[in-house]
Amino acid sequence: MFRSYKRPLLLGVLLLAAAMVIDPASLVAQRRGAPAQASNAGPFGALKWRSLGPERGGRSIAAAGSTARPLEYYFGATGGGLWKTTDGGTTWHPVTDGQITSSSVGAVAVAPSNPDIVYIGTGEADIRGNIIQGDGAYKSTDAGKTWTKIGLVETQNISKIRVDPTNPDLVYVAAFGHHAAPNPDRGVFRSKDGGKTWEKILYRDDKTGAIDLVLDPNNPHVLYAALWEAFRNSHMMSSGGPGSGLFKSTDGGDHWTEITRNPGLPAKDVIGKIGVSVSGADSNRVYAQIEAENGGFFLSDDAGATWKLVTQNRNLRQRAFYYTHVFADPKNKDLVYELNVGFMKSADAGKT
Repeated sequence: MFRSYKRPLLLGVLLLAAAMVIDPASLVAQRRGAPAQASNAGPFGALKWRSLGPERGGRSIAAAGSTARPLEYYFGATGGGLWKTTDGGTTWHPVTDGQITSSSVGAVAVAPSNPDIVYIGTGEADIRGNIIQGDGAYKSTDAGKTWTKIGLVETQNISKIRVDPTNPDLVYVAAFGHHAAPNPDRGVFRSKDGGKTWEKILYRDDKTGAIDLVLDPNNPHVLYAALWEAFRNSHMMSSGGPGSGLFKSTDGGDHWTEITRNPGLPAKDVIGKIGVSVSGADSNRVYAQIEAENGGFFLSDDAGATWKLVTQNRNLRQRAFYYTHVFADPKNKDLVYELNVGFMKSADAGKT
């Protein structure tokens, strides 16, 4: 099994909000008559990123928005609840203070068909040395003004929430479970009534949790789920074991097929954390970042039936237990993003 005894750096794994501003140094140089610094970035060469805040005093691993309200976003702080902006990140305000009983929000999802409906999952599934466990899932039906607890209390650490694009009551939760001890409340859960009742639809054992979950953007009945056998306690951690694996469902989660050892994926390695994403431009294109001795960045062009290793670039693989997040562009199947210590982009399906 993979082990790490190092304390992770206080780095967020999501770029929650940023704005483009003119580089002051460039303006000063122009005023003094000095030539502006050459750039190969075209007309945006004088622009750079700056943080819009808020200065949250920690990290965040959850962010979500709605195409219906392009300036409205939420992010979950692992020690500071849920925050919301309605002006594209210029200002933020907390929306769960005094309403939820855990300070850690590790998953958030906005219903695509109704942006007033928001689901959050508490706890932190990126298992670093100081974890604030949660107490289940919550739901808002008024865009974050008020919140109702909807169960899954003993999952403690929820990694992902996904909502059906046309039915806001059909919601899926990937739960890591207790981070320091075995427990049965882990795996993938589904609710068909907006969180009133839940059913466990994918479960390996009491040591293996669900760490990633995606719906095919073109067919929400097709789901991919990554399971991760891992734990962290006060003196050690383990990332990887026989419980880890990649699964697929084509009927909305009623039945699952394990695809962990499909042709092209590591044949015998102990599998650790997996990040997975489906291209909105082509449902056959699936990306996976896999923690294993012979792991790396993989792609499939037949919806997970076969795979090929694209790269073992260490910039994508470092601190795998803490990061391992991959996102396919919705319109260009060769455009893909990786979140690790750095924010990585590839326009050629991961080659560079």
